[in-house]
Amino acid sequence: VELEAKVDALNDEINFLRTLNEMELTELQSQISDTSVVLSMDNGRSLDLDSIIAEVKAQYEEMAKCSRAEAEAWYQTKFETLQAQAGKHGDDLRNTRNEISEMNWAIQRLQAEIDNIKNQRAKLEAAIARLR
Repeated sequence: VELEAKVDALNDEINFLRTLNEMELTELQSQISDTSVVLSMDNGRSLDLDSIIAEVKAQYEEMAKCSRAEAEAWYQTKFETLQAQAGKHGDDLRNTRNEISEMNWAIQRLQAEIDNIKNQRAKLEAAIARLR
């Protein structure tokens, strides 16, 4: 009798756990069905990798062309600026050389005047010495 009671209790527990398991399984299945995603793909269109690669290549070539043009414009501007500065410095150098030449000529003229005045002074001193 005791063993039959234990068997009945165990059968009741098995039935309870089976029902609980079925309820959990049903709940999980409803959650899965709520979050299911239908994914469909159109395999009818083929990927043309050559055209994609060509398009990407054309885009990069266009970017490189623009970058090259910008760099060339910048270098051209820089070159023109340096040429203008070189021209200005050349003019400044020419002007400075002219000023140096004029000053050398003025120095030679003044040196000659000094020599003439020294000669005049020497003659005047000699004349004064003769008069004494």
